[in-house]
Amino acid sequence: MTIEDIILDRDRRGISKLRPHLPADYAAEAARLALDNPGTAVIVTGFYILDAGHAETDGPPGAVVIGSALAQLGYEVVHLTDRYAAEIMDKTGGDYSRVVEFPIADEAESREFASRLLADLRPSVLIAIERCGFTDESKYRNMRGRDITEYNAKIDYVFDSEIPSIGIGDGGNEIGMGNLADEVAQVESLVRIPCVTRVDKLMLASVSNWGGYGLAAALSELSGRSLLPSVEEEQALLRQTVDLGAVDGMSAIQEYKVDGFTLEENSQTVQALHDYLALKGIA
Repeated sequence: MTIEDIILDRDRRGISKLRPHLPADYAAEAARLALDNPGTAVIVTGFYILDAGHAETDGPPGAVVIGSALAQLGYEVVHLTDRYAAEIMDKTGGDYSRVVEFPIADEAESREFASRLLADLRPSVLIAIERCGFTDESKYRNMRGRDITEYNAKIDYVFDSEIPSIGIGDGGNEIGMGNLADEVAQVESLVRIPCVTRVDKLMLASVSNWGGYGLAAALSELSGRSLLPSVEEEQALLRQTVDLGAVDGMSAIQEYKVDGFTLEENSQTVQALHDYLALKGIA
């Protein structure tokens, strides 16, 4: 079993139908891109749930796990989000990182902010996980196709650069899915109007958090040291994320679930990744 097998297990949306369009070892490819570009990692997340008025539980935990892994490898870590997930990232992101809030503004102001941000931070790698991205209409749409543009900072402009980039998504409307926009539109169970924002390396997962854990596992394998949280640490992170106001993306309710999966079901993925690393001699 591979990392890709593990993070695409229990696929409820059909995202795995896109797998043939990516390299078989796409998790390792993304990890290599990160390792080849040491320095400052800017990690983008935060997905607004219209029916709740809050960010969802998918995304922030995965961003934290990626950030922790990279920090252990010597990277400076910056979590970039907007006001709906800023407190979540500030409270869960760890002492090793800092949070930058991207304003929800018009195109001109957003482009200017993105330009200044890149000049200030000089990131060596950009990583987006479960972050709604522009459609070809320059709008943001949720899984049901509803327009949520007014609740989203235009962080896509940060990706209008030559900085090496990674995207992680599970539905087709996330930053990075522009790599497979045509293919997304052909899968009936995915979004009808996909994201068009592209990245250098795309990762697919049944749940985007699992993709984040998979990236941390791939970084572990390539670096020869375990960078994954324990099952207990991951469950505590999910609980804290919910306690800070995040909601399950499926129910739009503040409950200890991610895309309908319980804490225990999420932990099965974490444990499977630990088991995978153990077979590789990494514990």
